[in-house]
Amino acid sequence: MTDRPPLPRAPGRAPSDARLEGPAASRIYDFSLGGKDNYGADREVAMEAFGSFPAARHLPRENRKFMRRALRSMLAAGLRQFIDVGCGLPGKGNVHEVVHGTDPDGRVVYVDIDPVCVVHYQALLHAVPGATAVRGDVRRPAGILGAPEVTALIDFGRPIGVLMTAVLDLVLDEDDPHASVAAFRDAMAPGSHLAICDFAEEGLTPEERAVRDRMIAENGVVVTFRPRARLEAFFDGLELLEPGLVPAPEWRPDRPHEPATGWLLAGVGRKP
Repeated sequence: MTDRPPLPRAPGRAPSDARLEGPAASRIYDFSLGGKDNYGADREVAMEAFGSFPAARHLPRENRKFMRRALRSMLAAGLRQFIDVGCGLPGKGNVHEVVHGTDPDGRVVYVDIDPVCVVHYQALLHAVPGATAVRGDVRRPAGILGAPEVTALIDFGRPIGVLMTAVLDLVLDEDDPHASVAAFRDAMAPGSHLAICDFAEEGLTPEERAVRDRMIAENGVVVTFRPRARLEAFFDGLELLEPGLVPAPEWRPDRPHEPATGWLLAGVGRKP
């Protein structure tokens, strides 16, 4: 892989840290999907993004719909246990709802660094067997993979489905997101699947990049756009399933959809 210039970074806190003051990625995402678990600062950033980028309104739905299609494909392949890393706040069509719609005995673990997200899921799941939510940091995969709540539900000796949708873009390059993905890949049994949906640098015009960089600097909410080659490298050691790494709406569409924004690339890899 050729050397590339560093990607833009926001000053201050690591991007995936929980933020109780100022805008937070999970709450911006919630507002963008029509949720109510957000504050004024989150709505201001979202509305500025909507005004600056026509694509911004579509991104959360592109990601969410891909996640559900990827999940259904994993269920069709026989998988019955799943880890949703960087789950964010609950919304419509949550992972456990899709899974239990196919198999009530399916197992689901939600993981997020934001304690607010974890508490919301724990409240939602208090009477749901086979599903739980734990606090964990994707940058520290060993802490997730070895958590007692995780190992109590997930049998790593059998295939699992790992969802990393809208989370790796919140990890700085210096925190080595590829090592985090590799830790999950190495822990997965053969036949396991990994779904990733992430921001692609090639999807923006130079003008959009300039506006993006300004908003990141002003608001401190990091969204890391990576070249396609770096996104493909997340699937090293896995068989990238058809149709490969493609714009999110074009991954096995099951109904007519709006033209892809081109900002999000998505794919699913299978461990041989």
